[in-house]
Amino acid sequence: MVQVKVLGIAQDGGRPHAGCTKACCSNLDQGDISFPVALGILDNDNTSHLVEASRHLGEQMRYLWKLEEANKACTRIDHVWLTHAHWGHVDGLGLFGRETMNARGVNLHVSKSMADLIDETPAWRIMVEQGVFTVNTFPGDATPVNLIRMELSPTLTVEAVPIPHRAELSDTHAFLFRGPSKSLLFLPDHDTWEKTLSMHNCSSIMEWLNMLKVDIALLDGTFWSLDELGSQRNMKEVPHPPVSESLAMLGNRSGHMGDDVPEVYFTHLNHTNPLFVAESDEYKHVIKMGWNVARQGQTFTL
Repeated sequence: MVQVKVLGIAQDGGRPHAGCTKACCSNLDQGDISFPVALGILDNDNTSHLVEASRHLGEQMRYLWKLEEANKACTRIDHVWLTHAHWGHVDGLGLFGRETMNARGVNLHVSKSMADLIDETPAWRIMVEQGVFTVNTFPGDATPVNLIRMELSPTLTVEAVPIPHRAELSDTHAFLFRGPSKSLLFLPDHDTWEKTLSMHNCSSIMEWLNMLKVDIALLDGTFWSLDELGSQRNMKEVPHPPVSESLAMLGNRSGHMGDDVPEVYFTHLNHTNPLFVAESDEYKHVIKMGWNVARQGQTFTL
């Protein structure tokens, strides 16, 4: 049995978001606090995998350990998987070093361009030199139409799926994990559905998910709408497909034929996103259409 725990559902800044004094980040109860997006995976032999390394690693490891034994903090991560180099996905890497965990031999799985960035960044390179991380790059001959399945154990495989997203520092990949009975796609960031579907020679979201044989999809839900940030930011600087657009493309889940329609969960929510509020009209609309919003602490069995 392979278990996947949702360790965070927020965009890189988390919730509350640094510098935000609006209602979305004010007077939050403990249950309203959300960590940056991440997954924890425990394989059948209790090998542990962390997908994304955020600065909230300590709290997130407590969630992960609850899959194995209640009320204990996880003390070991065997593998770390990084989708790309944007800060909220990598700013916890330093916590594996001498100043905090003093880890040894953690398998760090990254793309070639991300490996190059690690080598060019002194604070990360020194951890490789000290033996904290062993860098493993994705297969170099994989393409969007020729994904290579990496066998992690007899019960768990993963495919790194190339994704178009802002590449100021590195390229971007989604991850497709497959267990004994189900598969899960983790796609927290991409620019537009037009670019992503074109890269993979597909004309619709559902065609792409079915081509990949996805059972559970955690999709980029950063913004609800394109005007969500108002005049504060130029949305072109931080491109993500709005959830409202994704829903229009998906349609109602009941409108798709067959018993194998993937479950879709939106994640990587910006602090301004109304999907954080279960009582909001936007959240109710997602549920009414048959789709879902990921929850921090949620568990999937693959």
